[in-house]
Amino acid sequence: MALSVSRRHFFGASAGLLLSSRTLPADTQVPAALIKGDSRRKNITDALKLIDKEIALKLQGKKSVVIKPNIVNTGRQLASTHVDALQGILDYLADRWKGPVFIAEASAGYTPEGYANFKYQQAVDDHKKQNVKLVCLNEEAETEVIQVLNGDLHPQPVRLAKRLCDPDAFVISSAILKTHNTVIATMNIKNMALGAPLHSKRGEAKRWNDKRAYHGGVRQTHYDIMLTAQHLHKNWGIGVIDGWEGMEGNGPNSGTPVAHKVAIASTDMVSADRIGAEVMGIDPAHLGYLQWCEQVGAGTWDRGKIALRGEAVEKLQIKYRQHTDIDRMLQWMGPLTELPPKLG
Repeated sequence: MALSVSRRHFFGASAGLLLSSRTLPADTQVPAALIKGDSRRKNITDALKLIDKEIALKLQGKKSVVIKPNIVNTGRQLASTHVDALQGILDYLADRWKGPVFIAEASAGYTPEGYANFKYQQAVDDHKKQNVKLVCLNEEAETEVIQVLNGDLHPQPVRLAKRLCDPDAFVISSAILKTHNTVIATMNIKNMALGAPLHSKRGEAKRWNDKRAYHGGVRQTHYDIMLTAQHLHKNWGIGVIDGWEGMEGNGPNSGTPVAHKVAIASTDMVSADRIGAEVMGIDPAHLGYLQWCEQVGAGTWDRGKIALRGEAVEKLQIKYRQHTDIDRMLQWMGPLTELPPKLG
């Protein structure tokens, strides 16, 4: 028998999640590092070193490290995590972590093609003592199911990569500064939330793609990102953003490069993205999914609770040209007028 869930009950339950969210004590601040330098790889390592003490505390007791790159396009380097960003993370881990390291992605395309095109094997070869392996999460096909809202605002199950849900893993997001065609900007949270849903394995008789459930409308996409982050965030270790060459305009795939030469890192992915938005000259209040992540305890968006180390945002800020659909994207902030009149 089909499960019947009323709209009032579903959103009422969601409101309860908001009310029960975790908040930081007033005197607690989350560290975030922002630097600029002459090497993409070294920038990443140096940013991580600025939050070294906090990383060490979170690494304790973990059994594996999972580095989640962003390969939104298996053929275009500007749209995808550069191998030197992964090299920088592995350089940092070299003297600090002795367990297995998995570079794991579930691209919308065929992930191994991205690994080959972007020369990820070089990072594995350069760190042979670190037991690094490349994993395609779609081909691994181990899942954990959550419910999100589809475009009709009905609950829909989606299959997430089980490796990204492993409580014993220390997950590192290796993201990029990019504009986006639905949620204004994409960095760590978008990388994790839309990288975790899987699609069918290559050659599988019945093709399916659970990422599609997230693309039903600007409000729904923000909300589903928040729901997914709420499920995933418990094992998140570090959010890293490579801004050596950002993307502006019609991101996350078809935009143009911005020579920025910055790197951002934080033990809180939401905080890293908050700083990233400021560095791009984007109003952080426009990123609804980031604010909602804080409300459900998946990270810290409040700027007053983020302790920035390294450079000042104002010194390194470049105002990125936004997507041509920005006005339509920002409609998530206004009243929802396309539904019938409220009843009852």
